[in-house]
Amino acid sequence: MIMPGKRFPRVKQPDSGNSPLIPADGQPRTNHLSGEKSPYLRQHANDPVEWYPWGDTAFAVAAAKDRPVFLSIGYSTCHWCHVMAEESFRDGKVARILNESFVCIKVDREERPDIDRVYMAVCQMMTGTGGWPLSLFLTPDRKPFYAATYIPREERFGRPGMLNLLPTIAHLWRDRRDDLTGSADQASHALADYFRTEPGNEDPSPDLLTEAYEDLVLRFDPEYGGFDREPKFPMPALLLFLLRYWKRTGTTRALDMVKKTLDAIRCGGIYDHLGGGIHRYSTDVRWRVPHFEKMLYDQALLAIVFIETFQATGEPRYRETAEDILAYLLRDLRSPHGGFFAAEDADSFGGEGAFYRWSTGDLKGVLGEEDVTVAQSVFNIPPGTLPGGDGPGSGSTLYRSASTAVLAKGFAVSPEQMAGRIAAIRERLFHARDLRSHPPRDEKVLADLNGLAIAALAKAAQVGNRAGYIAAAEEAAAFVFGHMRMPDGGIFHRSCCGEAAVPGFAEDYACMVFGLLELYEATFENRHLDAARALTAYLFRHFHDRTNGGFYATSAAAEEVLIRTKEIHDGVVPSANALILHNLLRLSHLSGDAGYDEAASSLLKTFSPALARAPSAHACMLCGLDFATGKPVDVVIAGPEDEAGFRAMVAACRTGFFPSLVVRRAPSGSGPGSIVADARSPQYPAQNGRATAYICTRQACRAPVTDPSQLLDLLNGVPDPV
Repeated sequence: MIMPGKRFPRVKQPDSGNSPLIPADGQPRTNHLSGEKSPYLRQHANDPVEWYPWGDTAFAVAAAKDRPVFLSIGYSTCHWCHVMAEESFRDGKVARILNESFVCIKVDREERPDIDRVYMAVCQMMTGTGGWPLSLFLTPDRKPFYAATYIPREERFGRPGMLNLLPTIAHLWRDRRDDLTGSADQASHALADYFRTEPGNEDPSPDLLTEAYEDLVLRFDPEYGGFDREPKFPMPALLLFLLRYWKRTGTTRALDMVKKTLDAIRCGGIYDHLGGGIHRYSTDVRWRVPHFEKMLYDQALLAIVFIETFQATGEPRYRETAEDILAYLLRDLRSPHGGFFAAEDADSFGGEGAFYRWSTGDLKGVLGEEDVTVAQSVFNIPPGTLPGGDGPGSGSTLYRSASTAVLAKGFAVSPEQMAGRIAAIRERLFHARDLRSHPPRDEKVLADLNGLAIAALAKAAQVGNRAGYIAAAEEAAAFVFGHMRMPDGGIFHRSCCGEAAVPGFAEDYACMVFGLLELYEATFENRHLDAARALTAYLFRHFHDRTNGGFYATSAAAEEVLIRTKEIHDGVVPSANALILHNLLRLSHLSGDAGYDEAASSLLKTFSPALARAPSAHACMLCGLDFATGKPVDVVIAGPEDEAGFRAMVAACRTGFFPSLVVRRAPSGSGPGSIVADARSPQYPAQNGRATAYICTRQACRAPVTDPSQLLDLLNGVPDPV
């Protein structure tokens, strides 16, 4: 298990001494990004490119100067964003062309997902691919006519470079303007079609669950786990769906696919074997060579997957891995004020991934000769000096290919002795690594990602009864509500450098409600349920499409970005509408308010055509469909929360995997403002002074039980109501 521990101070990366950001007069130059709070924008505040932040000012300048706009979208921990910055945006020749012929705008895609969402769709339509850095050329009225991702400084392998692409576009703008504006108009019309949602009026069929499962079977890698080929992403939404499909149908292959993938991840180089946490993706099919960024959303979602897989299997390694991930999250991504930072970079002094690599020489500097041999065997570090030397960044990424039992046999010790030795080696290497120059951290606090972190911590607390997880989740929630609250009761999307800004998006509300509902089920504190209902009410007031159904990504009052979108396709974070669906279903059961159930039904009907076209592309929405069309189970537990019988009843509910189970505490009274009351059955007395569980499914209730084992038996085989 990874020890949370204290982190050593971050070592400042030395200046290379040849920064192109310092002009000949020795005075650092600044552009229009110097007053921004985003770490990504601040990274570019000293570029020789005259960057503007997104806004009316930049487009007004473009119109006044009659220039096209160059739009660059990225984020602070993006490796290829760094590469393009070093090659082009800090190059005097490229900067001169950009400044003379274009108006240049920089956008942090994590700060402005609304902008990124629209222009990423443009890039995918125009090129068939997407990713960051995202590079676009626009008219002054924000319409795109050219899109790409990473663009090298010079032409390479048939790909145009900045030095020949920029003059070409400038020439076309001067001499063939109509061609470009015509392309921009066509792209804008295509974009409107791309995001157009034709609402349905029928419930989606549960058969879509099987269609999605069968598609995932075809995509699954049976040898190494995961889906598709390299680069290979963990895809937590797909794993969450497969767990629910297994529970619904008993299809063991669905659970095996999850286990195969998680075991490959936890043994591979994509997993940090010393400090916990999971890197963004693997560049190879075996999960051994990672792209080294660590994102908050990956930690939160994968922790949830590992916890649920532990609940499904009872196998301790999945809970232990979840705890290791959360140890990393609490140690390295937690702000002093309780919120969680967005990410850690892939790069540090020595190059991409240098912080994580180990050579034989590195090991010898930390371990004794005998332990070096063990470490090489455990983590697959080749003996001897690697080509290119034994310096920073030249070593290997740690991964495991042999079990502890196999290693123990090779070293003629017991498995218990080998496990203890490996744990001691990991701890020594962790502390030695912590003295290295750490990767930079993106110290934005984003409401949506914090909602996911709160959910992961609360779910871990439900399984492990860890008071520390609950305290961390409540502190994160308190940070969002204390520092990121808007005057009208809404929430801001981001907080950075003491400033909360950017009115929240639908995913901010959806993720925070998700986290608050998990936190309620971990604590049974009514205030968390109250807060979840208040944010949901705000969503309906400001984001709901009352005509065609569903929820827009931006509020009615938000700045218009070409088109107002609705999202149900899962990206790196579950789509807002999918999470809202799940939240509405749970709120219906937690509050007894049938209005939530009706809203959930309407949401499913709205998006039923999209689900039917590509079921597996909407895995999180299918998780909601599974809940809605399955056997949701309500358990209300009566009795004092601090009484052992009450805690035993709650523990019984967490022993297995019950994705459609909603647990709440019976109201102790009917005080003002209380919402934890069920209109169908408001009285839940404790039987004979003992903690008592009331179980209902589909509006049919069983006789109350006072024995936790009997409760668990009922949960494992709740019959269809008669």
